[in-house]
Amino acid sequence: MGRFKLGTVNWKYIAGEVLLIFIGINLAIWFNTWNTNREIDKKKNTALQMIQEEIRNNLEDLADAEKNNQQIPLSISAYEEMTSNDTGVIQATSQTIREFQAKFPGFYTVTDSVPLGDDHFAYTGATFINLELTELSKIAWETAKGTAIANEFAYECLYALEDMYSLQDMVQREMGKASEALQVGNIELLLKILEFINQLNPQLVADYKNMLAGLDDCY
Repeated sequence: MGRFKLGTVNWKYIAGEVLLIFIGINLAIWFNTWNTNREIDKKKNTALQMIQEEIRNNLEDLADAEKNNQQIPLSISAYEEMTSNDTGVIQATSQTIREFQAKFPGFYTVTDSVPLGDDHFAYTGATFINLELTELSKIAWETAKGTAIANEFAYECLYALEDMYSLQDMVQREMGKASEALQVGNIELLLKILEFINQLNPQLVADYKNMLAGLDDCY
């Protein structure tokens, strides 16, 4: 019967092959992790840039609306001081009316006037309240949450964004209430809501500016 003689096992060669395989697997895992992290960072950077642009636009729109809507209580107060009774008749000089209309453009339009003598007139007219309803966007924020990329933001940043957009939602709801009050002609309620909005707006503006200054901490 023939005999087969096993050759000497080259343990160094085997160990070298195992080591190469081990290094190859680890390099593949490292590269995959690196590539995944790079894609996450890219998406996170894009999301934060979109949120930054959204906040800037909201800040600008809020400032414009606030400037306009703060004139409403002032114009109503000035109008009520000029009217002599509930009929809405204003007894004043032509100069006074011109100054009033220049200060509050578009609020009061004279429809008729009766001379009272000495450049005084009894004016009747129509009032118009221009309530500016700004739509504060949250599309970039909702998109970041919907794609779960917001979960990659730093915790403090994520918390600050949630808080800021919650306050923004509150301002939007109050603006909706102001619009409803104006539609039904409830001026007293309108003024109360605007007063509350004027208390919320400075905090929202501060939140916008703080977030713009701290977005780099979200990475």
